This record gives sequence, structure tokens and C-alpha cells, in this order.
Amino acid sequence: MTERNAKGRSLPVAMIVAMRPRQWAKNVLVFAAPLAAGQLFEVDIFWPSVGAFVMFCLISSATYLINDAKDRESDREHPSKYKRPIAAGEISVPLAISFAAVLAVISLVGSFLIAPALAGVVLAYAVFTLSYSLLLKHEPVIELVLLSMGFLLRAVAGGAASGLPISQWFLIVAGFGSLFMAAGKRYSELKREETTGPQIQNRRKSLDGYSLGYLRFVWGTAAAVTIMGYALWSFDVALTPSSLPWAQWSLLPFVMAILRYGIVIDRGDAEAPEDAVIADKGLQVLGAVWLILFALGALGA
Repeated sequence: MTERNAKGRSLPVAMIVAMRPRQWAKNVLVFAAPLAAGQLFEVDIFWPSVGAFVMFCLISSATYLINDAKDRESDREHPSKYKRPIAAGEISVPLAISFAAVLAVISLVGSFLIAPALAGVVLAYAVFTLSYSLLLKHEPVIELVLLSMGFLLRAVAGGAASGLPISQWFLIVAGFGSLFMAAGKRYSELKREETTGPQIQNRRKSLDGYSLGYLRFVWGTAAAVTIMGYALWSFDVALTPSSLPWAQWSLLPFVMAILRYGIVIDRGDAEAPEDAVIADKGLQVLGAVWLILFALGALGA
């Protein structure tokens, strides 16, 4: 019988939980560039994109393990993070770091076999993420940029894997959309602390450098640039011959989704973006409508 810890999770289960599979949803961004190019479903584009998704799942899990190993003491004092396997004592630090190293090597080698450019993107993601986790997570503004870079590099990875050129508008939308999400996350964290009081001893130090007004300015500005960039991008995509102006029509659900997510941020419920989206049926519907319209435009339907 497999030995279990006091919380009842076996080592294999604890390892899977420590890899944070729920966070892998973020990695679907690797399909964005191939979809925007209207070539996602071509065989020589689709499978490298799937490979990029898998490689990002592995490298992101490796960075989560290292981050959790470093923050294990502070996580034990957090109202929810204390459940993380390393903080809970279910996984030892040496084992976590060893497993992270194995995942990182597999990801880098696998990425190189898919496309050397993809390996470069994966390596850049690892460097930025580890710089954030180990050195710069407490530095205001810098940590926002590094957090945003994680999303941006995921979006770039699909194009790197399949050798597709990436539109300048795509980079603007992905970059400022990432900043919008990152600033919204910090705004929600700070609003919770200012509403409930400093109940957590190990509060995020970077929050000391922000005010709610400043973070509102950042996510408001980022949202405006994202919408402007997407509007220009949608007309660029519309140059693909199609029966109806699908790409331009996709602007409406896109803007509505941004505004809807702004409500989530303003309520202070955007600390975990993936959970916020899962909990909001309206956002899911808008996202589905946007995806259908944009895909029809990109594919020239």
C-alpha cells in the first residue's frame, strides 16, 4: 500500500498537484498566432502547436515547483497556499527541485526538436519566470512586466513552433492584454487587503509600491491599448477574403469581454484570472462567440 502523509495524498498525487495542472489552461495561448494566421488546422501547423502547448505545460510546472520550494515558509502562513504540497510537507525540497530540473530538460529538448525558435522562447520564459520568482517578485512595476511577459511568450510560442510570422498588432494585443490581466490581478490583491485588513503576515511586498488608483490607471490604460490594437488587428485579418466581415464583427464580443472582466477586477475577484473566467458564465459565452467569429474571419469562411 502506498505510503500517505497526514493529509491523505500519496506522493504521485502530490507531485501532480504541485505541477498545478489547472494553470495549464493559460498555455492555450500558444494556439493564438496559428489561429490568427488562419492556418491552425493545417497538419504541419497544428501538431507543432500542440507540441508547444505540451512543452509550455512542462516548463511552467517546473517553474511552479521552484517557486513553491522557495516560498514554502511563507506559504504555510497563507490562508490557501498552505495546502500546496511542498508547503504542506508532502514533497521535500530536494525532490521538488530535482523533478523541476527533469521537467525543464524535457521541455527544452522537446522544444528544440520541434523548432529551435521554440526552444528559445521556452528558455526565455524560464529565465523571465525564474527571475520573477527568485529575485524580482517584490519590485513594483518590474514584477508586473515580468508577469505579463509570461503570457506574451506563450502567445509567441505558437508562431515560433510552426515558423509563422507574427503580426505587430498581435504582439500589441498580446502584450497589453497580458499587462491588463497582471495589473488586474494585483489590483484585486490590494483591494482585498485594504478591505479586510492585513490578515496575512507574508503579504506580497510589491503591493507596498502600489495604490488602488495607480493600478486602476495601469489596467485601464492597458485595456484601452488592447482594444485599439485588436480593432486594428481585426481589420488586418479582414484582408483575408471571406463571405462576411467576421473579423470586424468579432470586435464587439472582444470589447464586451474586456469590459466584463473589468467588472471582475473592480470587484476584487481577479486574483486568479483562470478561476475568475471559470466562475463567470457571461465571460465564457462572450469568449466562445468571439472565438467563433474570429476563427471564421481568419479562416476566410
